[in-house]
Amino acid sequence: MKHPQPERSRMIHGLLDEALIIPDLRASDREGALREMIRLLCVRDRRYSGKELYEKLLQRERLGSTAVGDGYAIPHCKVKGLDDPMVLLAVSRKGFACDAIDKKPVHVFFLVVTSTENSGMNLQILAAVAHLIRRSRPLLRKMQKARSAGELMAMVREEEEKPG
Repeated sequence: MKHPQPERSRMIHGLLDEALIIPDLRASDREGALREMIRLLCVRDRRYSGKELYEKLLQRERLGSTAVGDGYAIPHCKVKGLDDPMVLLAVSRKGFACDAIDKKPVHVFFLVVTSTENSGMNLQILAAVAHLIRRSRPLLRKMQKARSAGELMAMVREEEEKPG
């Protein structure tokens, strides 16, 4: 008997907001991509400084690249006092090197910021993103062709709602 997938597999599209999706990332390197994504996050939640988030994300990258291979990266960090996790999706059409295990350029970023007070949430979101990436090989190519935040949001939702 096949057991249903845990609810976390539906988590990413529920956390995404079209206002936090960049369909055409302009940066051409990891640091530039982090800055571009952080600017958008700081517009959304002004409690956090771009400098603070950038330093926390770079600190995490120094521990080991968050480029997980197959064209994806999941930069992440934790901050104090965050009520709800923030997930940002960004797509680079050209892609660029980010020290991925497979040495392939990264095209899709899922940036995750969670609260230091809820480390379990951080792990759940990272697992949900990893599950999404593993279950759909064609998703990367589809995302690279998307022209809007709405299209990207729909792709993630559709992929997460597929049975199996």
